[in-house]
Amino acid sequence: MEQDIRKVVMVRFGEIFLKSEPVRREFLNRLRDNIRAGLKGAGAEGTVTITRSRVLVSSGSDADLVSLLSHIFGIIDIAQVITCTNSMEDLCETAVRLAKIHLLPGTRFAVRARREGVEGFTSQELAAEAGSRIIDTIPGLKVDLTTPEYEVYIEARKEGGMVYDTRIPGPGGLPYGTQGKAVSLISAGIDSPVAAWLMMRRGVRMVFLHVEPGRYGGPDTGRNLEKNLVALSRWIPGLELPFISIPAEPFYQALMDLHEPKLRCVICKHAMLKLALQYAKKAGCDGIVTGDNLGQVATQTLYNLASISSGIDIPVYRPLIGYDKEEIITLARKIGTYSSDPGDTSCAALPTRPVTRSDAGEIEEIMESSSMKEIIQEIQKSSVKKIIKNGIITDA
Repeated sequence: MEQDIRKVVMVRFGEIFLKSEPVRREFLNRLRDNIRAGLKGAGAEGTVTITRSRVLVSSGSDADLVSLLSHIFGIIDIAQVITCTNSMEDLCETAVRLAKIHLLPGTRFAVRARREGVEGFTSQELAAEAGSRIIDTIPGLKVDLTTPEYEVYIEARKEGGMVYDTRIPGPGGLPYGTQGKAVSLISAGIDSPVAAWLMMRRGVRMVFLHVEPGRYGGPDTGRNLEKNLVALSRWIPGLELPFISIPAEPFYQALMDLHEPKLRCVICKHAMLKLALQYAKKAGCDGIVTGDNLGQVATQTLYNLASISSGIDIPVYRPLIGYDKEEIITLARKIGTYSSDPGDTSCAALPTRPVTRSDAGEIEEIMESSSMKEIIQEIQKSSVKKIIKNGIITDA
């Protein structure tokens, strides 16, 4: 009864519960492993207990479990709980003790009770009894089940009882690592890290690939790229994110030498997909992720997206394709990748009038005649691999 409510945390998961029994077990085991990795990364000793519809995490350390767990995919919300037995008496006594900390006379409150695998009373009877005892202890309270100012949650389960009054949202989605692996083209901009996060949230492991423009990129490109990678790594605490950087000044110089400047952007994007394709096959990845957003810039018209993707024989995933810019910015703020002052991340190879309707055959012809394919093969030899873990970037 004297358990510190900061040390025992209840995790709720959403759609995992809808899976078949074998798949649910697999996903929950992955979620458990990801939580354990997060605890280890935070230097926290703890235990992770899986029940049919909940996960309990307990720790004797000073780690902020709620903050940690709110960044783990597959979790829909987190609650600091007081544990007790599943008897009516113990549950009601614990609810009263918690309510006394926060409730004042005149407050509108509600009790939400849930029972699973426990006999002798119903959920409604448990809620009514706990509410009655709370009112007897704190005179002047008002029961309001529709728009309460304060709520007490009581769960009577076969494994024991839990009482809490706050739910902290988690990111939702599926446990990281349950849906294969993909190469994500990452930049210093807003869109690509958001696209990667959305796929990570659906359980896809990422290998990040950046085609480094060198002197053809703005001076703040590196700083913003690093910020994006660091922020994304904090959503998989304790786990590693591989990152490959390709110094590509010779490629950008070849773009600048093209006789048709208006085609620079579509050829650049096509070449990036070619590079990503090679790394995807080498790393055993199941697809490529990009931050393309329909109609946002010249390369992202339906016509250009089709020609840019020509010859790429694994799926190209574009999770932002139907988003508008404000929706993307809202997500970027949530993720931690948005910057109101990104500095200069411009591209010197951007033509004055980029083409909005390109032809796949023309792109392939230019790739052949300009030796772009040879240049792409050559710059790969200088690629650098690093690892991002818990916000820290190190050499692989």
